[in-house]
Amino acid sequence: MLVAPSLLAADFMDLRSAVEMLNSGADWIHLDVMDGTFVPNISFGFSVIDPLSKLAAKPMDTHLMVVHPERWFERLAGDGVECVSFHLEAAGRRTSSNIELLHSLGLKAGVAINPDVPVQKLFPYIGKADYFLIMSVFAGFGGQKFIPDSLDRIATLRSEIVRRGHKALIEVDGGVGPGNAAALRQAGADVLVAGSSVFNTEDPCAAIELLRRA
Repeated sequence: MLVAPSLLAADFMDLRSAVEMLNSGADWIHLDVMDGTFVPNISFGFSVIDPLSKLAAKPMDTHLMVVHPERWFERLAGDGVECVSFHLEAAGRRTSSNIELLHSLGLKAGVAINPDVPVQKLFPYIGKADYFLIMSVFAGFGGQKFIPDSLDRIATLRSEIVRRGHKALIEVDGGVGPGNAAALRQAGADVLVAGSSVFNTEDPCAAIELLRRA
């Protein structure tokens, strides 16, 4: 199980320390980028990502909650980001071409969906995307409560990936913690994005390890 703590839950007054901690304990570093249009919130952009990229020693995993995500692929590649996911709801018919563009830039491509999007809408991209991001809360704000139906959605997607003989990863984001990590793994998740369950603890590295061993 890979753990990708989200910097959205870190202390923005000391992101350097947060990244240094993640360099020693995390598998990936998750960056939530929001534009205030696709989701009703704004997080951070390249004024934060650019300097963080010079500190990060673990793969940076960027979740674009933005309209026209393809505008930012090239610059993310220039920052050394390794994984980029964008929302099916934002890309629409450009989803396949966005995946191809990410691959042409040497990036791993992920397709994300919110809880109200049928998981079957991801099936056409099995064999194209490197991973799928199942939102287990609605994108836009941290600290939300996990939606239990997400387990069935993950299991359905995992079954279809296996049926087709592919190896795409399933990433889960939203309300993830020690209480549901084992169930998420059993359903078929490979990567857990965790925010408050890591950064709001006395020992974030121990919290990461607890999730990893679920």
